[in-house]
Amino acid sequence: MTHRNPLKILFYLCLAITVSLVAYKFYLNFFKQDFEAVHSEQVERIYQRTPPGSGVRFAVVGNINNSVGVFEKRIIPELNNAGLDFLVSAGNAVSGGGEDKYRALYGTLGRLDIPYLLTFGQHEYEEFGSFRFYEHMGPHYFSVRTGNTRLIFLDSTGKTPWRWQIRWLRDLLNQDTSNARILFVGHPVMQPDNPTLFASEDDYLQPEAFRTALMNVARSYDIDMVFSANLATYDEQAVDGTQYITTGGAGGLVLNTENSFYHYVEVSVSPDGEVQHQLHRMDIGQHPVWKRLEGLWFFVYSLFYTGFLNFILLVAVFVAITIKLYQIIFIGRNYYPDYDLDPTPWLEKPLRVAMFTNNYLPFIGGVPISIERLRRGLRSLGDRILVVAPRYKDQPEQEDNVLRVPSLLAMGEKREFRLANIFLGRIRKRVRAFVPDIIHLHHPFWLGSLGLFMARRLKVPAVYTYHTRLEHYAHFVPLPGMLFRNLISHALIKRFANRCDSVIVPTYSTEEYLRMIGVTTPTFVQPTGIEFERFQSVATDQVEALRTELGLTDEKVFVSVSRLSNEKNIDFMIEAIDRLRRETDVPFRFLMIGEGHQHERLQKKIEDLNLTGHFQLVGAIKPDEMALWYSLGDAFLFASKSETQGMVILEAMSAGLPVVAVRSSGIEDVVRDGHNGYKTPENQTQWQARAQQLLEDDELRKTLSDKARAFAADYSVAQFARDVRTIYATTLAAYQKRSQTRHTRDLGRSD
Repeated sequence: MTHRNPLKILFYLCLAITVSLVAYKFYLNFFKQDFEAVHSEQVERIYQRTPPGSGVRFAVVGNINNSVGVFEKRIIPELNNAGLDFLVSAGNAVSGGGEDKYRALYGTLGRLDIPYLLTFGQHEYEEFGSFRFYEHMGPHYFSVRTGNTRLIFLDSTGKTPWRWQIRWLRDLLNQDTSNARILFVGHPVMQPDNPTLFASEDDYLQPEAFRTALMNVARSYDIDMVFSANLATYDEQAVDGTQYITTGGAGGLVLNTENSFYHYVEVSVSPDGEVQHQLHRMDIGQHPVWKRLEGLWFFVYSLFYTGFLNFILLVAVFVAITIKLYQIIFIGRNYYPDYDLDPTPWLEKPLRVAMFTNNYLPFIGGVPISIERLRRGLRSLGDRILVVAPRYKDQPEQEDNVLRVPSLLAMGEKREFRLANIFLGRIRKRVRAFVPDIIHLHHPFWLGSLGLFMARRLKVPAVYTYHTRLEHYAHFVPLPGMLFRNLISHALIKRFANRCDSVIVPTYSTEEYLRMIGVTTPTFVQPTGIEFERFQSVATDQVEALRTELGLTDEKVFVSVSRLSNEKNIDFMIEAIDRLRRETDVPFRFLMIGEGHQHERLQKKIEDLNLTGHFQLVGAIKPDEMALWYSLGDAFLFASKSETQGMVILEAMSAGLPVVAVRSSGIEDVVRDGHNGYKTPENQTQWQARAQQLLEDDELRKTLSDKARAFAADYSVAQFARDVRTIYATTLAAYQKRSQTRHTRDLGRSD
């Protein structure tokens, strides 16, 4: 019998609650019935209940704050049974100005049997709420005549200039004939007699000139009462015949003290204009224990202050975090490699390897070349390889064990980036028929994702090679660059790598990056191999013939190999070479080998700088001819920061070229400063100085050239294939051991 882990069940339950409540928020924002100009409807209802000249009886509440537990569940039922004509909010009816808060408030107020009016307060204004209040409710300041009473609503948030409101108010009152006048303004005009906890000057009506002008109007025009909210208190003061009342206890957070408690205020105006008010204190949560432990009560009730549903959401999130912390702290983990693994059985027999890649030859790039070298190396060791790759227009007609997949979409000026049709059933059929022992993935998405899916279906391990710093390709994606880098690129690589059984990286700095973003899968550092011997067999007469063809005489030659794309930092090199030619007397030519969607723009930049005699875009060169082109050079220059290894740098070193490169993850482990080249920060002055040093110092260049060639000799394709094969065998041994452990555990549970 299988026993489920209760902690895991609780975690998924909390996750489901969180998703449900977030979905509810989404529902409030986008699917709940729209509403607009609610105040116009409410005023009509008020007119019907209070004929001209009649007295009125209404309630004033402050700081509803979308409270379900207090306002909706406790205060509304009492108001519905009190025989009132209508309700007025003195401000802060919502906990924030977000669309979901307004929609939730609209649903809450729909439970009232009486009409209502809202004051535009600080919370209504927050989170761009002013336009929502205007759209859903009505103007930020307005006036209503009901029965024999004038109700006046002002904007205390600063949204409407206070001087304009005072002028409007004077004009209004000059013509008013009401028997009673009651004014509502969201921020308190006066500080309460008893100090309020946590209150600041900004909690009161600002600026001071506004307060003074408003009190002058109240005195001059016989305003009977001024109601405000914004403080979790009740306070009333009489100044020059006007009652100034702060009411902040219809919901939200109160302290349950003599001044801070749940309440509403009932106001009665007789037909002849006599105004009276009565405080209705709500007996909610006033247990003596809470009064004595006011600090604890303040903390606990602050959770309910966010609203009942938000409280559940908060609890669910904290429970989920607690479970994760428990797993991190109390569940044993072994971070050391398993030294008991025996890869020998898989090393002693031919392996069947299926590779999935989003680009492949004839597309020229580091990834396709690396895959092709690995394929040839493994075949020479007796393994069988199936490569699943996109179809290209100029691909070879006959290919051994390469499954070409037609594209759904081709991107780039040269249509070099392709999204293969991963939905074709024949891909899965062909891979199943191949019966792979292991699946090797070269990209963390699209065909790579299909390969991972196939590995799980076929119950074979998946190996992922991290070739590319995905975050440097944000310009290809129609999303904000920072969003792509932080929330998509790193997260995508982490998630994909952790779903694989092992990860291959070309350098130790790349391994460090994966660990920093949270990859826990076993990782193997394995640089891509280079065809070192081919770079030693280039004939001198071939080199001279190519120099003549290019019109080279006695110039020194800088070589660089890169796709002409934003992430390769070509502009950096063009600008540095433009400065270099002005600061040196040594003739030189820079040959930029590679093609890409930036070709025309870069060529125009070279021409605008009058640099065509020094900087030449050569275009794409066939891989078989690259050794000859490297042999033209005296030094190799590079500025890309998107490499994971920089295979072209090792190739350049094989041809005896010292390197000047910008420091990055792919450069750090290959270029040894002052030994086989130089690495600099992304600083044109420093980079240009090192290039100029190699250009002008023949002896230094010769010394670094010899050391570069010796360094590259350790990276051969044959050794590369043998090392990767060992990684395959180790991964297969670990996969088999995990499968046996799971099988044994399942048998134990069934017993």
